[in-house]
Amino acid sequence: MSLRQPTPLTVRSGHGSQYAHLLRLVKAAGLLDRRPRYYRWKMAVTAALFLGGWAAFVAIGESWWQMATAVFLAFVFTQLGFLGHDAGHRQMFGSSRANYVIGILHANLAIGLSYGWWIDKHNRHHAHPNEEGKDPDIEIGALAFTTAQARGRGRFAAAVYRYQAYLFFPMLLLEALSLHVASLRALGRRAIRRPGWETVLFAVHVIGYLTAVFVILSPLQAVGFILLHQGLFGLYLGCAFAPNHKGMAMLGPDDRTDYLRRQVLTSRNVRGHWFTDFMLGGLNYQIEHHLFPSMPRPNLRRAQALVRQFCQAHDLAYCQTSLLASYAQALRHLHAVGRAPHPAAV
Repeated sequence: MSLRQPTPLTVRSGHGSQYAHLLRLVKAAGLLDRRPRYYRWKMAVTAALFLGGWAAFVAIGESWWQMATAVFLAFVFTQLGFLGHDAGHRQMFGSSRANYVIGILHANLAIGLSYGWWIDKHNRHHAHPNEEGKDPDIEIGALAFTTAQARGRGRFAAAVYRYQAYLFFPMLLLEALSLHVASLRALGRRAIRRPGWETVLFAVHVIGYLTAVFVILSPLQAVGFILLHQGLFGLYLGCAFAPNHKGMAMLGPDDRTDYLRRQVLTSRNVRGHWFTDFMLGGLNYQIEHHLFPSMPRPNLRRAQALVRQFCQAHDLAYCQTSLLASYAQALRHLHAVGRAPHPAAV
């Protein structure tokens, strides 16, 4: 169930050896060494926040003040999602079983997301970032990331895509719902490994969540809580992932770029400090993460200077910007794609 780093493609003389050289430098610096103490502390603190949030929910009872609890739990759910992501990349522990158990507890049980379904999807994204026809993260019917997508899905879709830059953030409010539905479908098809445990834990989450909300709150408050909690959960997740690749180089379906360049040129880092690292779950070091998916989260910051220096030495563009600038670049790309003229109109 682990996320495996794809085999680097070597098509240009010397390019494959460049990644091998960088990998040796990273290993020599100890940056791929596991950090189990960090993750034990991180999981303990996040679990305390999770349990504390639900304890507050029970203590407050039937009240509109529960909307504040919904906001807090949206934050905690996203932090749990980040930990599930790290477990999927085997960043936490050397044992595949340990990472898998942590993954399904954080994903299926805690936040209602199928870990196995997400692993398969995320594997394909890491192998083919921004590659048309292969990266599932850009094969989203609601958005067009290339002019071919904008022109090939019908006139109604093309009309919607013209405004997709304006709709992008509002659509993120539905991201959590989309993930829950996709997980449910995957579990229903048993299209994952170990579907039994995943289905049981997912069912426990859904039943427990809905029972707690509708037993403790009035029907109107319960609906309001779910809408606010799930909406902000999806928005936070989307805002954490949106800066990573949106608006970066797009690769054609027959692209043969080598692994090093494929990962660097399609990824964007977000400039920041410890607070940015915390709020974005380390995903702001997207270049380093894509080059070395199993690198523990706290080592990504340490690896950045080494990777950036290596890229500069090999004339490889290393993109880093502020968080707001990353959103602006992503929206400009969506706007340009959505406004591209249709062949019939040319």
